[in-house]
Amino acid sequence: MSTNKQSGHIGVTTENIFPIIKKFLYSDHEIFLRELVSNAVDATQKLKTLASVGEFKGELGDLTIRIKLDEKKKTLTISDRGIGLTSEEIDKYINQIAFSSANDFLDQYKKDANAIIGHFGLGFYSAFMVAKKVEIITKSWKDDAPAMKWECDGSPEYTMSETKKDDRGTDIILYLDDESKEFLEKQRIESLLKKYCRFLPVPIAFGKKTEWKDGKSVETEEDNIINETNPLWTRKPSELTDEDYIKFYKELYPFGEDPLFWIHLNVDYPFNLTGILYFPKVKSGIDLQKNKIQLYSNQVYVTDSVEGIVPEFLTLLHGVIDSPDIPLNVSRSYLQSDSNVKKISTYITKKVADRLDEIFKSDRPKFEEKWGSLKIFIEYGMITDEKFYERAVKFVLLENTDKKCFTLDEYKSLIEANQTDKDGQLIYLYTNNKEEQYAYIDVAKERGYDVLTMDGQLDTHFMNTLEQKLEKSRFTRVDADVIDHLIKKSDNQEVKLTEEERNALVELFKSAIPPMEKMDFIVGFEHLGEQGTPVTITQNEFMRRMKEMAEMLGGMMNFYGDMPQSYNMTVNLDAPVVKKVTDDKENSGETISQLVDLALLANGLLKGEALSKFVKRSLELL
Repeated sequence: MSTNKQSGHIGVTTENIFPIIKKFLYSDHEIFLRELVSNAVDATQKLKTLASVGEFKGELGDLTIRIKLDEKKKTLTISDRGIGLTSEEIDKYINQIAFSSANDFLDQYKKDANAIIGHFGLGFYSAFMVAKKVEIITKSWKDDAPAMKWECDGSPEYTMSETKKDDRGTDIILYLDDESKEFLEKQRIESLLKKYCRFLPVPIAFGKKTEWKDGKSVETEEDNIINETNPLWTRKPSELTDEDYIKFYKELYPFGEDPLFWIHLNVDYPFNLTGILYFPKVKSGIDLQKNKIQLYSNQVYVTDSVEGIVPEFLTLLHGVIDSPDIPLNVSRSYLQSDSNVKKISTYITKKVADRLDEIFKSDRPKFEEKWGSLKIFIEYGMITDEKFYERAVKFVLLENTDKKCFTLDEYKSLIEANQTDKDGQLIYLYTNNKEEQYAYIDVAKERGYDVLTMDGQLDTHFMNTLEQKLEKSRFTRVDADVIDHLIKKSDNQEVKLTEEERNALVELFKSAIPPMEKMDFIVGFEHLGEQGTPVTITQNEFMRRMKEMAEMLGGMMNFYGDMPQSYNMTVNLDAPVVKKVTDDKENSGETISQLVDLALLANGLLKGEALSKFVKRSLELL
């Protein structure tokens, strides 16, 4: 080895760069491995580029990147057979860390360098987050360049000297500090390589494969390659089968059910974007898991927090997006606001809408069959994304209590003749619980009305959106009022009661209501015909909807959430039994209690002691 040794200060643009790197530059220390392996891939890809343009004429040979642990020496080594570095390049790209070798290289080979990862100049220095000393042993692809050794202990001083190295490429040797012992564990390194490097385009070997022999696990001679260099999203959709897509989904999400379907993204103008997005099966009534889409930059894993790139409603999807055009900060962990990101978001929204539209048009029965799972994505999109609403309005479905599905236009045609009120408003009747509201649904159907089932997690918000968008339309729950008032065809018959009579009757019916916490009943009187139900309990649509939204959203809407439940109790003055009790108020206590309890029972509001008293009273009346 030559004794010609150079030492000096690393030229940095910030005085105390190492403490900054150590503590603040990267939010997560583990990403040092991603940065160093990415640099090794970068160096390998650069050599391939030089070979493809005829500048490198030697044998490429085995380009596998190798990761080695030495627990005794407490070292972690990342080795590649890429382009290597000359002493001048070490000076420029390591000692002067304000520069980025990748940017220089991209300028020189713009047309051939599309697979180059490293456009982040400080990647190498992430090594000092976990190492007390770092060595570089490197030999350039250039025949006349001597091998070089560079070392630094995390202060701005370094030494550099000529050394011996048989092969081209670079070894980065990290002498791990005491706080970073976790990175000497084989399992820890393997899990990080799987997380960050599992789809890198150059083979990465970590140790040897093992096999079970004579009752124990023994190493074989075969390299343990941890990555898939040609992942599914980099291939042409025409080459792939449904089985390929499902197999890849299972690799990403080993415990997931098969997806409903998928969208293969592939665009090269005005930005580069590839990927596969899957629609997962959604079980209703569960918390939806976001952060299932993985973001890659040229096959390097970056993050699974993709808000900003993917519209909010599509963060419910699963899969992979890969784009070298998504701008990332120095740690590659956070997105910066950028016009490209907005374009990508718009493109993905359009692709998803087009795919849904295509399935709807080509195979509507299949679309309807999967509606239970698709509904939440489509409704979420229509609530939160104006552009998506405009596209989805053609294929969003409404399902009625008979489990028939309709587009918005189809449903309007079905109900407008019978469900338009005296003011020209189209009334969409719905239930959010077919069992509990069965009696009200039954009465509505007897009138020839159709009732929708709106029992999804987002249906309250979705109805609000539709009411804003659809002309002269209103959604009303089937138990929100007595049947004659749900869709008013004419003005009500006037109730002729004196104030004294009204007050007396209100007192009679209120005194029959069992004690109920946080519940308020407003007693009213109507002429609803002799066949009409004697006493009906309903809940104001606006107040109930506000309370439902308050439960979901909290925060500023707590005002509604804390208010007591307010119900309307409508007494039908035409019902024979009501006429009887109003004519004989003194002996009508038990009958009124029975009528009130029946109305409460129909709404699932009669419980505990009040229910027990009702049962006893019913038996006595038989």
